[in-house]
Amino acid sequence: MSGLGWRRGACAMALGAVLQLAGCATTESGPPNKADPWEGFNRQVFAFNEGLDKAALKPAAQAYQAVVPEWLRDGISNVLGNFGDAWSALNLLLQAKPQLALEMGMRVGTNTLFGLGGFFDPADEIGLERRGYEDFGQTLGVWGVGSGPYLVLPLLGPSSLRDGSARLVDEGLSGPSLVLHRARERNLATAVRALDTRVHLLTAGQVLDGIALDKYILLRDAYLARRRSLIYDGDPPEDAAPPASK
Repeated sequence: MSGLGWRRGACAMALGAVLQLAGCATTESGPPNKADPWEGFNRQVFAFNEGLDKAALKPAAQAYQAVVPEWLRDGISNVLGNFGDAWSALNLLLQAKPQLALEMGMRVGTNTLFGLGGFFDPADEIGLERRGYEDFGQTLGVWGVGSGPYLVLPLLGPSSLRDGSARLVDEGLSGPSLVLHRARERNLATAVRALDTRVHLLTAGQVLDGIALDKYILLRDAYLARRRSLIYDGDPPEDAAPPASK
């Protein structure tokens, strides 16, 4: 089995195990929330993620920010963003949005050819701005696939049954893993991407930590609202399901 096939199989088994455990979970108190019926399980995973972030991910991101020069961090972010733009272009095409797909494709081509593989972002300077990341979960949502229950994934954080399943496609068909063939290189790229993402969340994390509210519910509702907005291009219908606030 190829490295890509092994990784996708492992992701599928991991997601299956998560869903099996979640199906046995109950909420901490009261009847299940309609959008979050696996709240008891989700809170346990949320607590695990928070502990791991506090012990390892956040300190690593702070060290990365302190050691790596800003210009190099920006370049790395641009390269990773260029891979994301390519995947967004394909998803926009699958969503039957050819004009947006063409614009995003032109952005990828410009940055790849004239931005040293995406290290620089000349496309932004000529008006080909990044409109946001389009993933396969959004594509499924555009074509009417419901989000399903809210789901917190180990390490990955807030998701849903639809979006968590779609991550298997996102991870298998997008990102540096498509061009890196050695396991060591892929693992390094994954680690750098995680650090890059966590660095961008440092300020937001400080704000959340200072809010005297239930952080789990705050992040859950924000995730569900944002995903609904993305699927409807910022203009969800009035009858769209609201966040699962208690």
